[in-house]
Amino acid sequence: MSDSGTPAVDLPSSHVEAARAVSGRLLVVTGMSGAGRSTALKAFEDMGYEAVDNLPLSLLPNLLSAASPPPLAIGVDVRTRDFGVNALLATLDSLVAEHNLELKIVFLDCEDDRLVRRYTETRRRHPLAGDRPVLDGIHLERQRVWPLRDRADLVIDTTALNPADLKRLLHGNFALGAAPGITIFVTSFSYRHGLPRDADLVFDVRFLRNPHYVAGLRPLTGRDAPVGAFIEADQDFAPFFKRLCLLLAPLLPRYEREGKSYLTIAIGCTGGRHRSVYLAERLAAWLSEQGRPVGVNHRDLDQWAAMVSTGTNAKA
Repeated sequence: MSDSGTPAVDLPSSHVEAARAVSGRLLVVTGMSGAGRSTALKAFEDMGYEAVDNLPLSLLPNLLSAASPPPLAIGVDVRTRDFGVNALLATLDSLVAEHNLELKIVFLDCEDDRLVRRYTETRRRHPLAGDRPVLDGIHLERQRVWPLRDRADLVIDTTALNPADLKRLLHGNFALGAAPGITIFVTSFSYRHGLPRDADLVFDVRFLRNPHYVAGLRPLTGRDAPVGAFIEADQDFAPFFKRLCLLLAPLLPRYEREGKSYLTIAIGCTGGRHRSVYLAERLAAWLSEQGRPVGVNHRDLDQWAAMVSTGTNAKA
């Protein structure tokens, strides 16, 4: 038990198994056209991967002909020459067996209406639409690539993600030379704006007393000491936070043993600026005390600040 009354995590003596060598790593980035494949490949390139987009499947073996091929990220979708799900999977399975590769498939998805908007805004034609509406092409593509979603090691819904969020997710899961163990990302959010799509665990703290209804606290955020003191004075805060830590303590080593490298924990309240912000900061601090690599973000604080600056009524 730590000085704060919350439990310490007993890490395995070896923490986790040593990281696998990445010289033979092959990442396949696929999914829906317009869901962010180009952004993902640029992120992988920044991480040190050799990134290649729309390489014909017949040429893929040439990239792996070196005795020690570099970490490779390839983009594949319906525009790829000789594309077909069965042909792609057969090629990948053959290459993995021949070169003893570590293969990971990343499937990027996105809601249809957002894909339509992206194509409309960029005035690009969907590769399968021809002279038909964009939505027809999206529906046809979804039928063709859907089996890859079931095979994917990681599915990312980019509907509500900006490029920085996508890069963070990819870096957390596939960074080269990363220390062994699980990296954790804690985010606060407002239920009014929906759940974070990349969240693995979600906790609702709307049962705590709301600082929004205290005039002196309303303009502040969960990062401010008076708001934190108000939340901690709630008789249900300490028991909840202790049980939250007790819940996470045994889960994290189990996630590591299952090979999970990145975990997103989301904490929500009504407005996403008081209770959830404070809890996210407290949880991130506790995780850091346990020696866990952790990042923290507050998804809806900027949106709230914009509403305040324009005079829009923002409830907590």
